[in-house]
Parts: sequence; C-alpha cells; structure tokens
Amino acid sequence: MNALKTLRKGMDWVLSSACFVIFAFMVCIGTYQIVVRYFFNSPSTVSEELLTYSFTWMALLSSAYVFGKRDHMRMGFLADKLTGKKRLALEVVIEALILAFAVIVLIFGGIRIMNLTMTQVTASLGIPMGTVYTVVPLSGVLIVIYTVLNIIDLCAGRIELGDTEEAQE
Repeated sequence: MNALKTLRKGMDWVLSSACFVIFAFMVCIGTYQIVVRYFFNSPSTVSEELLTYSFTWMALLSSAYVFGKRDHMRMGFLADKLTGKKRLALEVVIEALILAFAVIVLIFGGIRIMNLTMTQVTASLGIPMGTVYTVVPLSGVLIVIYTVLNIIDLCAGRIELGDTEEAQE
C-alpha cells in the first residue's frame, strides 16, 4: 500500500505543479495582452488563443487533481443520512460512476474528438486542434487512476466517510 500512497503523492505533486506553471503562464500572457492592447494599441490574437487553450488545460488538469483529493462538489443530502456499510457502499458506487464517466466520456470520447480534429489547425498558433484536445483523454486517465486509488482506500478504511453527528454520538 505504500506504493499506492507514493503514486498518489507523485501524481498530486505533478498535477499541482503543472497547474501552478500553467496559471503563472496565463498571468504573464494576460499581462502581455493587456499591455500591448492598451499601451501600444496593437491587440495580440496569439495571446488570446494561448489564454483560451491554457485555461482549458488548467481546468481539466485541476479537475483531475480535485477528484484525486475527493474535494469535488457533491450533494450530500442522501449520503449524510447513511452510516457504516451503507455509506461505504454509496461512496464506492459514486466512485464507480465517476470511473465510468471518465472512461466513456473523457477517454473514449476525448480520443475520438482528438483524432477527428488533428487535421484542423488553430487560427493564430497554427497547431492542430487535436493537440489542444489531448488534455481530455489525459485528464480522463488521471481521473481513472485517482478513482481506482479512492476505491482501494475506501475499501481499506483509509478515507474518512464523514458520518453525521447523530451517528458519531
């Protein structure tokens, strides 16, 4: 189990670092865009595209990171009423649904859209759109890995289920 913990920590570090670098890059490009537009009256279309695609990459990689931390948004009105084995079963089913979504939509759908758009190029940068869409299956694979790790941790009792106050008393 130490190997799984090391894998999760390594993935967390890589993803958080990548998101930090992309965000810093976006701040620099955004500042550049503002300076050339307002001070030199010469808008940059390249920076606009870079910001758009960087934001897409950061959003999808950040979502994978959040799924790994189990900090995603969730409606707890049903889960908060359950305790013990029922709560564990619900949490595992939720993780299984996330896994199915990641495999079907992000990985298979992402690979399909990536392949379909490899011949299209972006307007300003001139790179294939498929390259931009590479982040979709990549984030899907990361979410699948995190979800499998979450299921293992849930079944091993290493994730706190957050039982309600009534159940704890």
